[in-house]
Amino acid sequence: MSAPTLTDLAGWLEAIQDIGLPVGPGESAMTDAERIDQITVIEQLKNALAGAQGRLGHAYEESQRVAQRAAGRPATRIGEGIAQSVALARRVSPGVATTFLGLNRILATEMPHTARALGEGRLAEYSATLLARETACLDVGHRATIDEKIAGSDLVDRLSRNQLVAETRRLAARLDAAGVAQRQALAAKDRRVTLRPAPDTMTYLTALVPVAQGVAMYAALSKEADRAKQDPDDPRGRGQVMADTLAELVTGRRAEAPPSVDLRLVMTDRALLAGDDEPALLPGYGIVPAEWARDLVKRALGRASVWITRLYTAPSSRQLMAADSRRRKAPKGLAAFIGDRDQLCRTPWCGAPVRHIDHVQPHRDTGRTAADDLQGLCEACNYAKEALGWSSRPRPGPWHSTEITTPTGHVYVSWAPPLPGAPERIADPGGVSDPGDEVT
Repeated sequence: MSAPTLTDLAGWLEAIQDIGLPVGPGESAMTDAERIDQITVIEQLKNALAGAQGRLGHAYEESQRVAQRAAGRPATRIGEGIAQSVALARRVSPGVATTFLGLNRILATEMPHTARALGEGRLAEYSATLLARETACLDVGHRATIDEKIAGSDLVDRLSRNQLVAETRRLAARLDAAGVAQRQALAAKDRRVTLRPAPDTMTYLTALVPVAQGVAMYAALSKEADRAKQDPDDPRGRGQVMADTLAELVTGRRAEAPPSVDLRLVMTDRALLAGDDEPALLPGYGIVPAEWARDLVKRALGRASVWITRLYTAPSSRQLMAADSRRRKAPKGLAAFIGDRDQLCRTPWCGAPVRHIDHVQPHRDTGRTAADDLQGLCEACNYAKEALGWSSRPRPGPWHSTEITTPTGHVYVSWAPPLPGAPERIADPGGVSDPGDEVT
């Protein structure tokens, strides 16, 4: 049987769109037993497709590395742009694509049984990722042993994910106790704090710390919660006390006090002064209700001074056109302007924080630094732009948009996100929002 063509795959995609839909008049309904059977086969198909996609990704990576070496790229730059190309094709972030490529590189070179189980649909992609992750500290020989014992046997068909991890760790500890201990000792290097948006103007502040520190921190917060609960006048629950205590210890201010850092809240004058319900934008979080934004400003007015930055937008598109700061000492104005306009990395589907203010067209080619030729990118996407075969250019129009061309000739378009007050937009047929198409 020959490998399916791109046309075949497109036909499959169209065919499966009718699965599970209500049947028409005169058609017999599927029984519940048949539904369960199809759910089972579709799950296996999803796993097998993940395996096929992984093999394609690995082959693309190898081909691109060969091409980059043949073009004389420095050894330190071999591999640049590969994850970004795959990320655009999969409509995911470069970080997700990097993990995807790394997994399938390991499966292709070191874990053939796991690769086969995934390709046959017997193992989920995430389970394969767990097997690769839990054997990362082992040498190739020990990893191959675990690969054979678990993925090469019926264990892979009957173990849950938690059991799969536990069995892998058990085997790893028996095969290389010193390597496992070394991995645990080095894990502290990965400690970090991250912030993710949560519903209703809340956020998840997460700290990855060594277990002794984490237990001690939680115990200290618990102790403060126990103390507060003895106060009959304190209406807060245990979790609220712990969260407030953490905020006070980190910021040095009471939890209900307005923040002392510049949050760069972006909202229209109508929402700020006239009670309009147009949502505001809080860079680093996203859209917030107008009432919440007005309340934040009202509380901040109680401080000694409040800085207001005026933002000017184009009447037709509401794109950010200029900014004027009232501060005595201006911040890095243009960089802050681009950050306010772009909010997150401009590469489609990336979504990482802006780390670099990038020239859309290389400065060496244009000699100019202006808002219409600048964009906010994360570090990885900025470096990818300089890889072999990549190019980008601004697109004309009232909305700030750029066109990205990858080494395979695929073209992707990036638009600056809408600011408060922007007209509603519809999506183009390709699934990428085109700000030029407005709903009337």
